[in-house]
Amino acid sequence: MEPMYYIGLDVHKRKISYCVKDRSGKIYAEGSLPATRVDLDFWMKTLPHPWSGAMEATMFTGWIYDHLKPHAAALKVAHPLMLRAIAAAKKKNDRIDANKICDCLRCDFLPECYMAPTAIRERRRTLRYRNLLVRQMVQMKIKISALLMEAGVSYNKQKLHKAGYFRELLASNPDLDDGLGSLLRLCRETVVRLQKTESAMVRSLERDSLLIDRVERLMTIPAVGPITALTWALEVGDVQRFSSIKKAISYCGLCGAEKSSGNTVQRTPLSKQRNKHLQTTLIEAAKMAPRNSADLAMLYDKEKQKGNANRATLAVARKLVAYLMAVDRGQRNFQVVETNCIAA
Repeated sequence: MEPMYYIGLDVHKRKISYCVKDRSGKIYAEGSLPATRVDLDFWMKTLPHPWSGAMEATMFTGWIYDHLKPHAAALKVAHPLMLRAIAAAKKKNDRIDANKICDCLRCDFLPECYMAPTAIRERRRTLRYRNLLVRQMVQMKIKISALLMEAGVSYNKQKLHKAGYFRELLASNPDLDDGLGSLLRLCRETVVRLQKTESAMVRSLERDSLLIDRVERLMTIPAVGPITALTWALEVGDVQRFSSIKKAISYCGLCGAEKSSGNTVQRTPLSKQRNKHLQTTLIEAAKMAPRNSADLAMLYDKEKQKGNANRATLAVARKLVAYLMAVDRGQRNFQVVETNCIAA
């Protein structure tokens, strides 16, 4: 069996620092190279074989991972928060970071994180871009209201963003001058353009051959629409990586952190270590869920009696995670199981 070589990579926008070690920990090579595909190809020709590599998760990791994966015996991505706790030191630079990542990989101490397949990450990028368009659309709608309020113009809040009402408001209101009217029209045109682009993106993802069956199954769950189903499918990736519902709930950020020492137990609000895209989508879905499901409405009322509306919403969101896990793992449509209790 050939000896394995281990490579630690400290990835940045313009430069990648690397450290190559053998099984015993002896440094075979170290240095840095430009973060381009051409330079990576030239560098890989100088590497001993077989080799396995590791790098920290950053916004630049994806394309480097995809480029190196076919040439490596194994390639791993480290969880940045956990890696920081392991590799904390007074002196820190790119060369030392690459060396420590290499040692963590060589000694099997690397806190590995899940790396979704390339096809899932590409579609996830589209969905997250759609979320950006929605935020911009909301900002433009708020700006329209602000411009009208600055000019002291009365308007119907419920009808403001309807095309007919907005056109009539601009044409008939004497308090609107030409400058303000042009700004309002520009904002309205931006909203319409963003709406069309957002709708086209959602339709393309719904009809994608990789996602269509999975999304249709998830949408059989009450209160789960196309956005919730797409967000779950693309942000979770492989649902089998969660060994329990509790771990999925933690990943979605629907539970608080715990700090215990001796007899003292401190529980914090919702943890910041979460997938923020899933957290936001599931909480928004949970707010609407009691209207679409009698069981979820009962759960909401029960939890609200114990605390407040926020507690009840979180309980419904956790139940939605359980439903999503069951449907996704079983690869079958959602079904309500009725149990008949017979007194002995």
